[in-house]
Amino acid sequence: MSIAAACLLAAPMTTAAAALATPGASTTAGLTAQIDARIGQPRFAAASWGIAVVSLDSGRTLYAHHADQLLQPASTAKLFTAALSLSALGADFRIPTRLLADGRIVNGRLNGSLILYGMGDPTLGTASSADWADQLASEAAAHGVRSVHGDLIADDSYFAGPAFGDGWEAGDLQSWFAVPSSALSVQENIINVTVTPGRAPGRPAQLAFAPAEAGPGLVSRLATSAAGTPDDINLYRAPGDDTLHAFGRIAADASAQHFKLAMVDPALVAGRQLRQALKHRGIRVAGELRVVHWPQSGNALSAATSMLGEVLSPPLRDILQQGLKRSQNLYLQNLLLGVGARNPAIATPGFSTTESRGISALRQLLAKIGVPPSASLIDEGAGLSRRDLVTPDALVRVLVYLAAQPYADMLREALPVAGVDGTLAGHMRRTAAENNVHAKSGSMAYVHCLAGYVTTAAGERLAFAIMLNNYDRPDAAPSISNEVDEIAVLLANYRGRG
Repeated sequence: MSIAAACLLAAPMTTAAAALATPGASTTAGLTAQIDARIGQPRFAAASWGIAVVSLDSGRTLYAHHADQLLQPASTAKLFTAALSLSALGADFRIPTRLLADGRIVNGRLNGSLILYGMGDPTLGTASSADWADQLASEAAAHGVRSVHGDLIADDSYFAGPAFGDGWEAGDLQSWFAVPSSALSVQENIINVTVTPGRAPGRPAQLAFAPAEAGPGLVSRLATSAAGTPDDINLYRAPGDDTLHAFGRIAADASAQHFKLAMVDPALVAGRQLRQALKHRGIRVAGELRVVHWPQSGNALSAATSMLGEVLSPPLRDILQQGLKRSQNLYLQNLLLGVGARNPAIATPGFSTTESRGISALRQLLAKIGVPPSASLIDEGAGLSRRDLVTPDALVRVLVYLAAQPYADMLREALPVAGVDGTLAGHMRRTAAENNVHAKSGSMAYVHCLAGYVTTAAGERLAFAIMLNNYDRPDAAPSISNEVDEIAVLLANYRGRG
């Protein structure tokens, strides 16, 4: 089981000097020789490369190496979810979060429960909607509600299925990058944990949580050690448990240490925030705060409920930009589930999860694009599962499809840009790829991939997928991201025409 680590990411290395010094090839044969020389080095003997490069201008394949081989895509799988959500929902689609009344309002009193009903907005409580709870409380007050005779119900049952993607590893589920996928998500379902030393050696260390209402149960044996001693901070929560165990030590003179963990129950946190907003507006709730999760079913969608208010997410185009630039897993997983929830007609006979319905919709889209079922074995929306397998050719076919859509420019700009922003901000600087390559990266242990667009030195527009799997980097070798970046730089330097 994983122990949480501090949320400090080292800046990626710039592209190796060898790629900077390599002149651009002027023929496809020359380009092939350059790429083959890179991937054929002895350190890759036990690794698996898969590469596909296609001209958007001519449709010609410029380079292919094991382009039909199934490989782990990591977060490049987010390109499939992006294509699906844009196709099914549209770039301007906004996701609602609703406040419903289960009963009549008589003389300012709601004779029934108040229901906070989530429909999958992953941005609720972020900068775009920081005042969401106050907005809903204000709308309730505008409808004349001054008291609620029933309960306040936080209902996230719009998504039917487990709160984690198919194939996600149990060891990741307490981590900030594998937060629960909830129809009632809030503040990206992340708890910020701050650890500070006690007043003197031997005293307990202090832990603070933000948002405070998201704080889990805590069992702490984290102590303050003598000044100058090394820190050894360990945070652990078992899958399915709401108790955080803290143990180890922090030096008496250490500065505050910051960590990020997954929330245990985002819907409960959202309900607590709304309850506080209602109280601030002078609306009293007589009953309890209750949470409805799948497989429970609430009555939010019954004919007896009426809508008191709603807040809308930013347009899908903005959600995708945030999700792709930052490789935000919650955003893309919630989008997949959102498509599944809105497409019940594609469900197979009997019960099917929202996720499986989203995947069914994705398979239908891929068939339309021309990607055979055997080339894309994806069962979730973020690329976190090691069971996800795709071919480089499938990735490129999706990129070619996206480049032909009315929203092509929007999608291209939503991708990280080499040397400029997102997950590629520190990559390929001072090369022809800088501010040129627009691509989604994907990485996990022994895996690094890059898929997107580049314009060559001759002005030809290319779609590419570069996948490196099963690579255990030798100590003296360049970083794994550099190995993949170098191929993209060679494409940017290419002076021939497809």
